[in-house]
Amino acid sequence: MGAGLYRPMAVHSVRVGLTDTGKPASWKHAVVTQSIMAGTPMAMLIKDGVDGTSVEGVSPSSYELPMLEGTLHSPALAVRPLWWRSVGNTHTAYVMETMMDKLAQAAGQDPLAFRLALLEKNPRAVGVLKLVAEKSGWGQAMPAGSAQGIAVHECFGTTVAQVAEVTLKDGKVKVDRVFCAVDCGVAVNPDIVRAQMEGGIGFALGALYYSEIELKAGRPVQRNFHQYKALRIYEMPAVEVFIAPSNAAPTGVGEPGVPPLGPAVANAVARAGGPAVTRLPFARAGLVSA
Repeated sequence: MGAGLYRPMAVHSVRVGLTDTGKPASWKHAVVTQSIMAGTPMAMLIKDGVDGTSVEGVSPSSYELPMLEGTLHSPALAVRPLWWRSVGNTHTAYVMETMMDKLAQAAGQDPLAFRLALLEKNPRAVGVLKLVAEKSGWGQAMPAGSAQGIAVHECFGTTVAQVAEVTLKDGKVKVDRVFCAVDCGVAVNPDIVRAQMEGGIGFALGALYYSEIELKAGRPVQRNFHQYKALRIYEMPAVEVFIAPSNAAPTGVGEPGVPPLGPAVANAVARAGGPAVTRLPFARAGLVSA
């Protein structure tokens, strides 16, 4: 772990006001994260001081949020960052989708219905949300200590919605099943689409649970896999992938399966009576054994 470059740290501050009908009336969103592009030949893609990879998933958003007011702070640090699977969407999706559940709760609405009301001009997002809700039996009664959580996100031209079913026992979380609906245009090779979604879910779940690099005296504390824990086979949930029929041009599937997983699980944990996790990974919150 001492030989590579790292995904940049990110901190979000979000303030949202709701109308009497439960819709966002104002949305102020600040992002603090190191620019991946700065200091590289890709710096030419930074426009007006904004590295688009730092805010993608917030601006632009799949949701109709004309009132969004955003700021970006890009500190220069000694540690050089690089891309991580799904780039800026890794952190923006987590914040946006856990916020959607918090807002739905504040508005007294079902999380699925709350999202659909903000996606009326985004038929692809509506389509995958309705598909994953149908296949997962969204809204069904769950055993005590169990719950479903939902999330949707668009990146690389592809929209993915996921429902995670989790169980909380003795303060620890277990993800039992993940339902995934994907709209990637024409599915040229459906088996590859499913494989990429499954792999992205496993990759994202390991990161959600454990992945963290701490730097002390300029060196990573986690030097190898005896210190940097990865997801084990026995921790992998059952995954069902559903491909939305489409005649649109094919879009990417290598990365879009990653962003919705974290918030779907976090939303399920909160609905099951667990904490609302605002700092990752879950190991820091004691939800999994480090």
